Amino acid sequence: MAATNREAILGAAAQLFLEFGYDRTPLARVAERAGVSKATLFKQFPTKAELFEATVLAAGGSPAPEPVEIPTGDLYAGLVVLGRAYAELLTRPRMVALMRTVIAESHHFPELRERTFDFGTLPVLQALGRYLREAHSAGSADIDDPDLASAQFLGMIASAVFWPRLMHGTWSITREEQSRAVDEAARTIAARFATP
Repeated sequence: MAATNREAILGAAAQLFLEFGYDRTPLARVAERAGVSKATLFKQFPTKAELFEATVLAAGGSPAPEPVEIPTGDLYAGLVVLGRAYAELLTRPRMVALMRTVIAESHHFPELRERTFDFGTLPVLQALGRYLREAHSAGSADIDDPDLASAQFLGMIASAVFWPRLMHGTWSITREEQSRAVDEAARTIAARFATP
């Protein structure tokens, strides 16, 4: 029951935050739209900032990605698989719209600035971190700082796939262009870290 309520709350919150923004979305309205009591909502999300953070993370974590086979022993091939999953995550309509809300609203609301949006909990980012650590341990890559390598790889993809769309609502990228951006990012990281 708690999981069902949580799903209903997050779905209602996403709709309302996107429709009205952070400031004009009272928690009572979220509870009403989700069909739960205010007590149920507050038990799971004591503050609006916590609810907003959970809403953003839920947009990035669902629907659950299809299990993918990540090649081992070939850093480039594994990065391509993970990069495509990341690009798919970045291009989800709710993710882009919620990130616009984060950027637009956070300077007005200290509670949003104080929350840490832990995107590292998203499945694709966890998989990337594991993959780079395993590649280093197996000797197929020489990566002293997997977190930095992850940030570099994801940053290259985001700069081609996500940021232009975030800044310009009418901007779009074709599937072919998106694949090329992922491929180039994977080639760059593999050229830097793959062992001969």
